[in-house]
Amino acid sequence: MSSETGFLTLEIKSPTLTISRSARLAVALGSLAALSGCLSSSDSQQADPVVVENPVAYVERALLFDENTGALVEDNLADPSAFRPGARLFLKASATADAETRDIASRAFAGPQFLDDNGQLRYDVKDLHVSHDGSRLLFAMRAPEIEDADDEDQPTWNIWEYDVSTDILRRIIDSDVTARAGQDVAPAYLPDGRIVFSSTRQRISKAVLLDEGKPQYSGLDEEGDSPGFVLHVMDDDGQNIEQITFNQSHDLDPMVADDGTIVFSRWDNAGQTRNNGVNLYRVNPDGTGLSYLFGRHSHDSVPEANDIQYLQPRKSDSGNLLVQLRPFETDDYASVLAEVDVDQFVEANLRLDGTEGSGQRSLVPGVGLDGQLSLKGSYASVSPLLDGTNRYLVSWTPCRLRETATDRIVNCTEDRLQSEDYQPAEPVYGLWLLDINSETQRPVVPPVEGVQFDEAVLMKERPLEGFIPESQFTGDEGALGDAGYGVLHIRSVYDIDGVDTTPTGIAAMADPLQTPPEDRPARFLRLEKPVAIPDENVRDFDNSAFGRSRAQLMREILGYVPIEPDGSVKVAVPANVAFAISILDEKGQRVGGAMGNRHQNWLTVRPGETLECSGCHNPNSPTPHGRPDAGPASVWGGAATTSLPFPNTDPALFADMGETMAQVFARINEIRRPTPDVVYADEWSGDAVDPKPDSFAYAYADLQTPPPISGVCATDWAPNCRIVINYEQHIHPLWSVNREVLDPDTMAVVDDYTCTSCHTDTDAADAQQVPAGQLDLGDGPSPDEPLHFNAYRELLFPDSEQELVNGALIDVLVDSGEVLRDEEGNPILDANGDEQPILVTVPVQASMSVNGARASRFFDVFADDGSHRDFLSPAELRLIAEWLDIGGQYFNNPFDAPED
Repeated sequence: MSSETGFLTLEIKSPTLTISRSARLAVALGSLAALSGCLSSSDSQQADPVVVENPVAYVERALLFDENTGALVEDNLADPSAFRPGARLFLKASATADAETRDIASRAFAGPQFLDDNGQLRYDVKDLHVSHDGSRLLFAMRAPEIEDADDEDQPTWNIWEYDVSTDILRRIIDSDVTARAGQDVAPAYLPDGRIVFSSTRQRISKAVLLDEGKPQYSGLDEEGDSPGFVLHVMDDDGQNIEQITFNQSHDLDPMVADDGTIVFSRWDNAGQTRNNGVNLYRVNPDGTGLSYLFGRHSHDSVPEANDIQYLQPRKSDSGNLLVQLRPFETDDYASVLAEVDVDQFVEANLRLDGTEGSGQRSLVPGVGLDGQLSLKGSYASVSPLLDGTNRYLVSWTPCRLRETATDRIVNCTEDRLQSEDYQPAEPVYGLWLLDINSETQRPVVPPVEGVQFDEAVLMKERPLEGFIPESQFTGDEGALGDAGYGVLHIRSVYDIDGVDTTPTGIAAMADPLQTPPEDRPARFLRLEKPVAIPDENVRDFDNSAFGRSRAQLMREILGYVPIEPDGSVKVAVPANVAFAISILDEKGQRVGGAMGNRHQNWLTVRPGETLECSGCHNPNSPTPHGRPDAGPASVWGGAATTSLPFPNTDPALFADMGETMAQVFARINEIRRPTPDVVYADEWSGDAVDPKPDSFAYAYADLQTPPPISGVCATDWAPNCRIVINYEQHIHPLWSVNREVLDPDTMAVVDDYTCTSCHTDTDAADAQQVPAGQLDLGDGPSPDEPLHFNAYRELLFPDSEQELVNGALIDVLVDSGEVLRDEEGNPILDANGDEQPILVTVPVQASMSVNGARASRFFDVFADDGSHRDFLSPAELRLIAEWLDIGGQYFNNPFDAPED
């Protein structure tokens, strides 16, 4: 043992491994004294039946090096379909170093057609999972690469099963056609014998695309790099495959908790915002009950890295969840092994009730991660024995350095780590039995140079988890489920993180006599849906189709519903689609403040399911949110008594105690369904309210330009109907609508409010002119981006002020206050000996913003006191506002964008 590091010295040779006799002892994790607790003799192993009687399955894979640089090839967990050829799946008779080992998977690829040009069999295997009785092993495996075949013709990842007792290896999905229909990874057995797994099949999502009039395809993740992996379930013979989650990026690593729910890692990447990352979620096996669990604000909780992800959730002896924390990309494959207390905490430092605490701890603190070396080495994977002893099978490498002068690999010391004479050496991950209680670890599969041993699991019987039957919905919810809807119920949008944000209380806001509709800030709710982006083989379009910003990608609108006076909403929502919500004012614009933040986490309901929310959340607040058992209770208690209406409301709308106004309306009438138009009608005012509020609507039928909905949906709004707004088809035509004002007697033109009568660079005689307000809304492509109309760029991009000089438009140049200078900083004089000023253009800020209508000064001139009041109709202003609120994209349908 090195007195400097506290670790035993391992002498590792290639191609065979030689370990000194002392290295067969347990490696001490802490002090020298810990060595006395090592389990090293044969007697101690025989006294440990868990170790000597149960087989261990594990993966062996060759390390891959870049042919040009010699550096280790990174793995990127953001691409679950990545192929690392050269893996093998082994079964070891026991968790002892000298136990017999055999290859159990290579037989699947018998035959010369699977060998490469060098006669090598190079497949890949990962994601090992053991059955409850310990006799079967599930895993994902991909056949060797087909030389010269296109990517779409290469083999796919499939789910396989190996039965230890019968020595039978089988692919779960027997049909070659069905097996090739998606990339399938990360399998786990459910208590009823079915299998949950992550896949790009997106079966229900593809059916939804077909209903929308699009071809069937697997949508890309929100980075646009690979098809999205989401959770599916299937029978153990590969039949009855059903999609149960609908994220727009990846849902990975499903694990069945003791209560029967599925805990998994979800990549939250909507809007590509600051706190995006992989967090823990849970869902029932039928897809209901989806909720956030842990990690959203904890990606900086490990000092060794700035952007860790919560991956590979597993059970532990303590009852906490065991996770691997690491960045997406790494070339040392290292993770921090940690336990998180999801029963009491929602973040690493935040309890369910919002108080601070410590809900996350590393199994071995201070290990290497993300290229940062540590004397304690680095861990790549972990699997608990679950025998009550707090022991784990781990993949571990010692800290190693390469001496620059000699190319010799040596162990790390503090001095060597600080020296410039050493560089990090490639890892040598062996398999070890980690004993946290005694602070030791013993070799199970000794390390080999150039090889990584990983993903060890013990083939041991374990208790069966609880069984959750498929949900059954009756009544109105059941009928809506049959029609393709679920239900969203929000108690009050004025409840923000447990705080009543109304001036005098929600009860006063709900009283139509105290608060008339025009004084209520929240009037409508918009349901928004992400658009599945196809890969280039389905539709190859230019990135310019996203417009000014790619952050929101493309979005469609599912419809609108009024918000009740108390801020509550109960609305039917299309099932099996990801959606987000926006709260709107009386003009149909997303409101400002905390209530108006873009909703950047996708929601989903299954047919007939009701999603309950207390209120809204400020994304900048640490207050727990999005988890039913976390965060503050609802501040709105609803109706104070039963059989009476809310104060000063229609007596026909009588309440039951605790009901929100939305629940009352739904019970007496029906659950509201979304509509394509923004419609307000007074349905609450009682006799004391006089006069009654006026009704109004912003309807697409009132447009003089093409509406962004189909003719069928205009008359019968259904779950598959969408509002799809493209700039060229729906926004740009507004600028040329004839808005001439005619004398009623002579029919002569007395005024012309047509946008392009002033906002164009040519006058009626086709002579050059400065567009009014420096805003050119005319036709024609942009010189900066020919795939965009120039008017789009004028509205959404900064520009330069122009003036008319000798009949031509040129940029205005002004003195910047600086002069031309040489390299020494001296002014450069002209021929007359004068300093030469530096002239700069005058910026003109964009009048529209992809951050939404309220962030766009464009609307100021159309206000009651604006210079363009009534120039555009309310329906037209609503169309522009909703387009900007969802991101101001150039196209919101990839199949409308021109092919690249």
